[in-house]
Amino acid sequence: MPTILLIEDALDLAEIMRRELVAAGYAVTHAADGVAGIERFGREKPDLVVLDWMLPKRDGLDVLRTIRQAGTTPVLMLTARSEEADRVIGLELGADDYLVKPFGMRELHARVRALLRRSEVTTALLKADQTPTPVLLRYAGLVLDPQAHRATLDGAALELSPTEFQLLQLLLRSPGRAFGRAYLLDTIWGQQYVGGDRTVDNAMLRLRKKLGAVGEAIETVWGVGYRLREL
Repeated sequence: MPTILLIEDALDLAEIMRRELVAAGYAVTHAADGVAGIERFGREKPDLVVLDWMLPKRDGLDVLRTIRQAGTTPVLMLTARSEEADRVIGLELGADDYLVKPFGMRELHARVRALLRRSEVTTALLKADQTPTPVLLRYAGLVLDPQAHRATLDGAALELSPTEFQLLQLLLRSPGRAFGRAYLLDTIWGQQYVGGDRTVDNAMLRLRKKLGAVGEAIETVWGVGYRLREL
């Protein structure tokens, strides 16, 4: 049974979400502030975190930074902020997806399923790479270690979200191949994900930015999607 940590200070909303998720077959625990959320996260090691932006004691972005320092647990951010710039801040800090309040429970279910599926894909990829000799993916000064879930650029560690790591791994495995946006959505985000081309485009934009000059090798194939230029 997947475990979900819900960090939300609006108690009425938290109880509604908790009941909905429990009814869907998840084990759910709740924290009402940032400090309690971090403590529960460290103790319980959930499969997914649903995290509100505006929290007492420590805000959601601070909690997100702590979670990202600990690993790659999927994080779904909840926020009343509808501006794109605000969403980009959270995504760049490592959030995997966003829900803007108010939202429906069907959309919550869809986002949770998609994030958990992506996490399962990452685990499957890691297991597939567990060979006696670790397989490293290299491109220019970029080195990706799928087994350790670690990436470096010119020897410096890259801070990638789980989504960015999966996208980069997919591209590195098939340089020169064009991946359609629909294929990327289904493979990385999952068929149940509620999103479109902008979801893929924004993720690629963030990935290119983090890769610097190497990111220029990720080419846009107009009308199709993206490919990594062959060396």
